[in-house]
Amino acid sequence: MTDAIASRVEGVLGELRALGKADALAGMAHYGIRSEGRFGVSVPNVRAVARRFRRDHELALALWGTGIGEARILAAMVDDPAQVTLRQMERWAGDLDSWDVCDGLCSELLRKTPYAHQKAGEWSGRKKEFVKRAGFVLMATLAVHDTAAADAVFVGYLGIIEREAGDGRNFVKKAVNWALRQIGKRNARLNREAVRAAERIRKQESSAARWVAADALRELRSDAVQSRLAARGKKRT
Repeated sequence: MTDAIASRVEGVLGELRALGKADALAGMAHYGIRSEGRFGVSVPNVRAVARRFRRDHELALALWGTGIGEARILAAMVDDPAQVTLRQMERWAGDLDSWDVCDGLCSELLRKTPYAHQKAGEWSGRKKEFVKRAGFVLMATLAVHDTAAADAVFVGYLGIIEREAGDGRNFVKKAVNWALRQIGKRNARLNREAVRAAERIRKQESSAARWVAADALRELRSDAVQSRLAARGKKRT
C-alpha cells in the first residue's frame, strides 16, 4: 500500500469512526451481525461516504484489508467490478464472518462481475458458512438484477437449492430461502418451477428444508406475487 493510499484510508476510517454510534453495536448483535471491531455505522451513512469514491479499486483493496466491517461494506461499494479478479473474489469470500458484509459484498459488487454466475454455483457447494451463504445471495441478487440471463440458468439454481436446502445453519438456510423466493418472483415460468421445487423440498426430512419450502411457498403463491407476475406477463404480450 502506498503512502497516499494509506493516508486516504486513515481519512476514511476517521469519517466512519465519527459516524459510529456505540448503541448501534448492541443493535447489530441483536440481529446476528458480528459487532467486534466495528464503529456502529448505519449502511445509509456508509453509502453516503461511498458516493465520493465510486470506482476506486486501490482504495477498495486497502479498505477491505483493514478488517473493519463498515470499511469492508464501503470497499464493496467503491470497488470497480471490471477490475475484480477471481483470486480477489475467493480471498474476500474467505474473509467473510458476518452476514451483512456478505450480503453487501454480493449485492454491491460481486453480482456485477463477469464471474458472478460461476461463483454462485461454486460457492453454494462450499462448506464454509459465509462462503456458502454468498453463493445463494448471488443467486438471489442475480435473479433480480441480471435481466439478460436465461431462465435455464435459474432452473439450474433451483436444483442446487433443492440439494442444499437441508443445511440447518441459520445464515445458510435464510440465503437458500431468499434465492428460492427471488427466482420464483422473476417471471411466471420461474414461479411455477420454484413452486414445484419448493414442494419437493417440503418432502425432505430436514426441518431446515421444510422451513425453507413453507416460507417460500407462502410468498410465491400469495395474491400479491401472482398479480404482479400476471401484470408483468400482460405487458410483454
